[in-house]
Amino acid sequence: MRVLLTGDRGYIGSVLSKILLDHGYEVIGYDSGYFSENTLINLDQKYKQVTKDIRDIKPNDLEDIEAVIHLAGLSNDPLGEFLPSLTYKINYEATVNLVRLSQKAGVSRFIYASSQSMYGVSQSQNELVEDDSEKNPVTAYAKAKWKAEKEINAMSSDQMLVTSFRPSTVFGASPRLRCDIVFNNLVACAFTTGKIEIMSDGSPWRPVVHVRDVCSAFIAGMTAPEPLVSGRAFNVGIENGNYRVKDLAEAAQRAVPGSELIYTGEHGSDSRTYKVSFERILNDLKGYYEPEWDLDKGGEELVQYFKAINFTEQQFRGKNCNRLQQLLSLRESELINKELRFIKG
Repeated sequence: MRVLLTGDRGYIGSVLSKILLDHGYEVIGYDSGYFSENTLINLDQKYKQVTKDIRDIKPNDLEDIEAVIHLAGLSNDPLGEFLPSLTYKINYEATVNLVRLSQKAGVSRFIYASSQSMYGVSQSQNELVEDDSEKNPVTAYAKAKWKAEKEINAMSSDQMLVTSFRPSTVFGASPRLRCDIVFNNLVACAFTTGKIEIMSDGSPWRPVVHVRDVCSAFIAGMTAPEPLVSGRAFNVGIENGNYRVKDLAEAAQRAVPGSELIYTGEHGSDSRTYKVSFERILNDLKGYYEPEWDLDKGGEELVQYFKAINFTEQQFRGKNCNRLQQLLSLRESELINKELRFIKG
């Protein structure tokens, strides 16, 4: 199967591209190139890569494509809030346009990387489910993701199946690592400084999932029978995949023995707390989606990765591992303009 993978040079895409190739898929990467140079290891990427803004995709870019996995977009806070109007254009308008072009091009399956951020600040003590739970998107990123998901899932048909996956906050090693997401941040901080500082009281709930399990979900969306996936949304995680922030911090401390765990409490009890149900994906896609990674396994993987590359505090806090810093650097260097488009020299 010939797959167009948008965002192939991002945190998840850099892992998924290799997994797809290992599974025998023909991969065409499509990426703006914002983070192409943000690699911590040398990559031997043996597939076609198109460097082009997702806002500029044309019908010929989808020629002979059988499936699309759409990861491209501005990621969550603080990057999504940096320029909210652009977040809307890139994460919503460009997504809907891509689906329409894919339909016309004869694509058979469209896999969308949605987000649990659409649940927002939840007052419920229950685990949030895909269809019934109230959506309360707060950020520009969350609003765009939810608006796009609703619109494109309704476009699913016998000609082109559309499936949306809502990953928990992702963690785990990648050639293009992000340290601006919670568990990666905690383990990286412990490894490079010997300390883990928690600004809240540690009580908020955060669902998290390993990057390779997210990749497994996307592939399940391409292989599961039509009735199981057409027009549906799935929370992506593992059984018992909801953790308090203090659980994440303690797992990071186990990954880096001897690191010091400090609760500053300066932010009190963080209102951003929610638990998510993974019953649908674990039951309905059983046999297609089989997650393999828990916190301890992922923490150990991160530490081994950091050791192998001699990871430093400078790298941890620098632009290579923090998406907003990278975009700001590109703007300050006048490589991209205020619309986040590359300036042709």
